[in-house]
Amino acid sequence: MVKRILSIDGGGIKGVFPASFLAALEETNNIRVSDYFDLIVGTSTGGIVALGLGLSFSASDILKFYETHGPDIFKGNQFLKALRHLGLSKYTQAPLKYALTKTFGDSILGDCKSRLVIPSFNLQTGEVHLYKTSHHPRFATDYKDSVVDVALATSAAPTYFPVHTTSTGIPLTDGGVWANNPIGIAAVEGIGILEWPREQIRILSISCTAEPFEATKRGGKFKWASQISDVFLASQSSASMGMAQHLVGHDNVVRINPIVPKKKFGLDSVGEFSLLKGLGITEARKANQKIKDFFLKEKVEPFTPYHS
Repeated sequence: MVKRILSIDGGGIKGVFPASFLAALEETNNIRVSDYFDLIVGTSTGGIVALGLGLSFSASDILKFYETHGPDIFKGNQFLKALRHLGLSKYTQAPLKYALTKTFGDSILGDCKSRLVIPSFNLQTGEVHLYKTSHHPRFATDYKDSVVDVALATSAAPTYFPVHTTSTGIPLTDGGVWANNPIGIAAVEGIGILEWPREQIRILSISCTAEPFEATKRGGKFKWASQISDVFLASQSSASMGMAQHLVGHDNVVRINPIVPKKKFGLDSVGEFSLLKGLGITEARKANQKIKDFFLKEKVEPFTPYHS
């Protein structure tokens, strides 16, 4: 039996793109996306989308989250934000926490109806931290965690938001520092943990758009400081894609990754909501038939957790 995985990249407000893409698929095919995937993996803003889908929100509902709360999450005077960004996080956590609480309430990971994997990073130990639903007998603790806590942890983007300290005192930061494109994690989870036959796995991977890659071949600290995050993100995404394609086969991976002009969309470009939404609709229109044939022919079996 074919097993289907949905993987969603990080990217701040650019999460509007995958939310819009999935909402367009839902509208065109009269479906609920979460009914058609056996596992959903998302990092940072992609983690927020994944959590919403796991709680059976429609993609349209998640898109409304960005439209309604995005301006408040990334609010403030541009000059003062730039000054703050030099020594502190550019934004405070309070508006994001309020928006997540307003949307997800007191839901816990154990309330999710889909298998989820949400990456974060432990700044105390220097180890990766993966939140997982109880889809394996070993996963006996995360299901008790608040969905809001998980969302804050995976989306605590360095320099943009402060480190998120959990109720148990663990300092966590954005999963994007090591898995902004989590497709490799998705493939490993499917094969290594869930023990699905690799030839039966299909993965739909959605980015938050991409820019043409440019990097200097020379330069000192100053030059590298201005581009190092781009290099890290591009190399991580390429490695993650290669790993997934090697594990499940190139033909079993579908990547939605539109290339946009340099600096077209920033992590906090709330003013570009309409363009990101429109791009999602456009890309869904182009890819609909392939995705329908690959992923949307029949609903998956209901997820039954090991612990509740």
